[in-house]
Amino acid sequence: MNNYVIAIGRQMGSGGRELGRLLAQRLGAEFFDKELLLHVAQQSGLIPEIIERNDEREPGFFSGITGFASGMFGTALLGYASPGCDSVYKAQSEIIEQLASQKNCVIVGRTADYLLRNNPRCISIFVHAPEDECVKRLLSRGDKTTEADARTMIRRINKLRSNYYNFYTDRQWGAADSYHLSIDSSTLPMDDLADFVALYVSRRLNL
Repeated sequence: MNNYVIAIGRQMGSGGRELGRLLAQRLGAEFFDKELLLHVAQQSGLIPEIIERNDEREPGFFSGITGFASGMFGTALLGYASPGCDSVYKAQSEIIEQLASQKNCVIVGRTADYLLRNNPRCISIFVHAPEDECVKRLLSRGDKTTEADARTMIRRINKLRSNYYNFYTDRQWGAADSYHLSIDSSTLPMDDLADFVALYVSRRLNL
């Protein structure tokens, strides 16, 4: 298998999605973030609204029982879950593994790094930044209009992403040893950062 995958985890407002798009452009790979939800909707038969609502969300109590059981007895039990977080996660996982087997791609979030941990041509990256820098990014792109609202959003989304990742994997979201490369996006302009990571990927995979 000669194709490769770059899996990007990211803090809210750190620019992980932007970095992913730039890397895909530089490397000639396909980019998947929200696009992944469209693939899931098309191939899984789940209602798109359910997929959107449960995207990167930790299961609730009853769904969590299913998730715990699947960890003990295998993913087959996920097929019996109601069409909530577990069903969405199972469908997304299948799509991620399918994409990884078919094409060069950059995938943002959704535990792609963990799902492809045994793929020798998967490079995992975590993008983070000081909260003040993340706040500035959210305000500059119009996600929120006040600093207080931006901070609240950042902390809420980061908690959701952390709970989701930690629930479905045996790793710690954001911990350096969970990824091949951990990057503070505030240290370089985004174009320079994309050049740096593209060089790392090219050297690592002999592209």
